[in-house]
Amino acid sequence: MRLNDLRDNAGATKKRMRVGRGPGSGKGKTAGRGIKGQKSRSGVAINAYEGGQMPLYQRLPKRGFTKPNRKAWAVVNLGLIQKFIDAGKIDTKAPITEDVLVESGLLRRKRDGVRVLAKGEFKAKVEISVSGASRSAVSAVEAAGGKLAVNPAASESASAE
Repeated sequence: MRLNDLRDNAGATKKRMRVGRGPGSGKGKTAGRGIKGQKSRSGVAINAYEGGQMPLYQRLPKRGFTKPNRKAWAVVNLGLIQKFIDAGKIDTKAPITEDVLVESGLLRRKRDGVRVLAKGEFKAKVEISVSGASRSAVSAVEAAGGKLAVNPAASESASAE
């Protein structure tokens, strides 16, 4: 077999229709766009317009509610914290706080607080102090011989400053 023998499977590719190439092509003159009007021009898209009929998105009732003052948590998994500890980016001798997680580069910002979840393997014996954590994350840290303290006031005082 040589390079010039290589071919795609039969029917794997389809040649594109070249429009506007004369009457013999079958797609000449108006190129399959009909005659005149907004949609025959280029660069026009009329999304959800139904010719003056009330559009579907307006006919359907509104549903749900968006809470304006909901909390946005910065979420971090135990597996990621372990990875940063192994890489030497987080010091295990000092307690791990939200500020330490941001300084290490694990989180970009604290938002309304940091919440720790239990995804990943965790084996470091450390003390972690954050504003939220899942029950399984707390038990995973305690199983490794550490302590995970949930202190919701920590993030509120930091955001108030």
